[in-house]
Amino acid sequence: MARVNFDNVDYNDPTSFAQLFGPNSGLPIPTLQRPDDVRKEARERSQVIHDAYNTLNEIVTRHEETIQKRWLKKSRQQRLKILLQFWPGMSAIHRPDFDAFRKESKQQRGQGTKYRDNFMWPYINQEDLSKPRNLLLLLSARARHHPSHFAAADITAIRLGIVTSAVVPIFLNEYVMVLNGATDASTYGELISWDDHPDAFDWMHTRKQFLPGEGLFALEIQERILNFLLACSRAILQDIAAEKLTSDTYPAQPEPHLKTEAEANGFESLAVMAAETPYRLPARIDFRRMELLLEAKASAAKDHVLALREDPDYFADRIVDIREHRQEMLKDTSGNIHPSIRPGKDAIFGARVIGNLVVEAYLELEIFAELHRQAKELRLLHDKYATQLSPTEDLPGDLLDRVLTFRHYLRQAAKGPLGSLRHNVVSSPPMRKFFVRQPPLNATTSQIAITSRPGNKSTTVEGHLYWLLSTLWEEGDTLFLADMSLVLDELERLLQASPLAADLVSSRIAEMISTASITGRCLSQINQFQPWARGFESAEALRLHSIKQRFAGWSTPLAYMMQVLKDQNLVRIAALADTANKRFLYPTEKRRTKENVEVLRRAERNLDAFWHAVDGILDVGCQQFRGTAVRTLLSEKRALQRTPEWVDVDVDGSATRPKQQRNAASSGGVESLSKPLSSLHFSGVSAGQAKVTTTAKTKTKTRGEPKEPSTQPLVAPEHVDTRAEPTPIPVDPRALKVFRTLFFNPGVTSSTGEVAWQDFVYAMTSTGLFSAEKLYGSAWQFQRLDTENQSRIQFHQPHPRGKIRFTMARTMGRRLTRAFGWVGAMFVARGNEDAA
Repeated sequence: MARVNFDNVDYNDPTSFAQLFGPNSGLPIPTLQRPDDVRKEARERSQVIHDAYNTLNEIVTRHEETIQKRWLKKSRQQRLKILLQFWPGMSAIHRPDFDAFRKESKQQRGQGTKYRDNFMWPYINQEDLSKPRNLLLLLSARARHHPSHFAAADITAIRLGIVTSAVVPIFLNEYVMVLNGATDASTYGELISWDDHPDAFDWMHTRKQFLPGEGLFALEIQERILNFLLACSRAILQDIAAEKLTSDTYPAQPEPHLKTEAEANGFESLAVMAAETPYRLPARIDFRRMELLLEAKASAAKDHVLALREDPDYFADRIVDIREHRQEMLKDTSGNIHPSIRPGKDAIFGARVIGNLVVEAYLELEIFAELHRQAKELRLLHDKYATQLSPTEDLPGDLLDRVLTFRHYLRQAAKGPLGSLRHNVVSSPPMRKFFVRQPPLNATTSQIAITSRPGNKSTTVEGHLYWLLSTLWEEGDTLFLADMSLVLDELERLLQASPLAADLVSSRIAEMISTASITGRCLSQINQFQPWARGFESAEALRLHSIKQRFAGWSTPLAYMMQVLKDQNLVRIAALADTANKRFLYPTEKRRTKENVEVLRRAERNLDAFWHAVDGILDVGCQQFRGTAVRTLLSEKRALQRTPEWVDVDVDGSATRPKQQRNAASSGGVESLSKPLSSLHFSGVSAGQAKVTTTAKTKTKTRGEPKEPSTQPLVAPEHVDTRAEPTPIPVDPRALKVFRTLFFNPGVTSSTGEVAWQDFVYAMTSTGLFSAEKLYGSAWQFQRLDTENQSRIQFHQPHPRGKIRFTMARTMGRRLTRAFGWVGAMFVARGNEDAA
């Protein structure tokens, strides 16, 4: 490759500058413009923008309530007629830039895209603006806030067009254009030479202000949007004479309330909130919301670890689910099964499955506990500086450092679920029909090659789904160009719109999408921290080495954990997790008998034996885990719920066992009903040696016909005062039925059954104690409304049927008990509170 002579490059000439990239780079050469031409265009556009903004502001402050009422009454076709009248050729579909990106090749875009409007105004489309709220949100935001508030967001919105060279800004070196903080027509869009202002170069370098080409794009975008909104407003108010629209005949009114998504549908939707974001005032980042989102995810990860150790049925379900998603389950091109799953040869496969189970659970807890910790510290630091932040000034150094560190950790955290998608999607049961496995080189290799099944033809929806999923896990140019948040938004939109696509996503894959979406949503929030977010890349470059060092130090225990839990170390305990021969059969829904109690206790013993063996493997290097979330959890003074021994009853109603044993079993003494959480050694003391002193109130009847004890927790939930009588929560019959399944008690409910997901959401919100929010994938979040900290809890919607099995309902009930101290007796039929 010939070396470039930098001495001969004229950096003010884009043709000369292009030599740095070589003649075959394929990069378009931008148009060079003179400063006077740029100033003239900027001045003209700025004047038009301010004229339109001022008029629109006068109209909206007087007539917004009327506009809202009239627009909401119109049918979709009536709305479209107005939209297309004032924006002819408006794109038909959501995110038309993404659609155009898929349609055109790099070469076609380089020669000049056919879809310039799609890339320049991606949020101006029929699908979104014909919905009831979006045009009204856009109108209110743009009319009530100066255009400078939107400049950074408007340029960020066309990122896909710029990075793919579909739209190419003009080139003018040694100048910067001022938009941020400029509030009048004379200064908004002002072009300043680096030589004419001491800060001009810094504004360009840190991206506090705009390159001239970017600035002209922002002005062009805003001019067309404001004129469009002005025309739509006049059309909606066509019965009012134009000269009277802004006259004193109609005085200014208070800003009207537009019904929220929760008010309209009973719950919030993260997908809807993301879709509405472009039409609102660019968010001043909500660090508190991000903190609570990560806190709820960390809590869910902790509950997952606890459930794996406590509930044999939950554990067995997870083992089977992981096994069914491993690539060894695919048949090869000759129709043969993988050597590692042949009878008698499956120990190594079993080791891989339990390795997945433990590593996934522990890593997710570590990652989200750390992200929550950082989000909390970031929120506190932002609160400290909130009143001092100015869009024309740098962020305080310590705040910028925390933001960039958090951003780096989020990116690293996203690699986990995206990598899991790579290894699980193709072998998931719904997707197996599209793929085959190449025969392995030998029976012991862990390397597996997957190819498309010959002759298989996928539908448009199937192909689009796989393209979106593979774009996420490949982490290549497409993901860089399109941005992870955009791909996740499109994936969620497809799954909501197409039952065919939803049916191809298993519950395990849906959970991975949900996890990736949480990190993606947080990254999206960080990137909305404008105008400073525009300079994060250059600021990070100066700190990247130290940030990476910190990350490496934090992740060292995790790397050790993954090394210890390699296949070869787990082969000897693989049989302990074998779900065959009903080792983990756990019929808690059945009436208690001597035989049934023994089945329950046997499953619990088998589960305890497995975790004792895992703890033994990790125990060798236990000091490596100092300060980790896993160590903190397993060190807690908490006990596992366990079934007490059966107490035989004589004909006269007296127990035949010794009094001490009888009292322990019948009174619910915790030492007879529970076991420590872990046998790992911390601080030189085995957790298995720690004595549990908590006492439970549950009492098992021993007189007459043996009755099944309540399936309420036999151990008091942490942070709950068991001496206080629980406050009754009155609910209607529909909700009561749900809670009786979650906290099943055979003395109250005679039979178990499935719970429809929508009934669960209804039950939670009908208490008046929670609001519901649909996240991405299968995740839902419930936020506590009656406490100051507004704590949250996340659950996964069963996929694809939307029915909660009894065993899952029981696990959800236990989580509610741990989190909020809820028990079944708290829920009473409305009107019977006094009798409770």
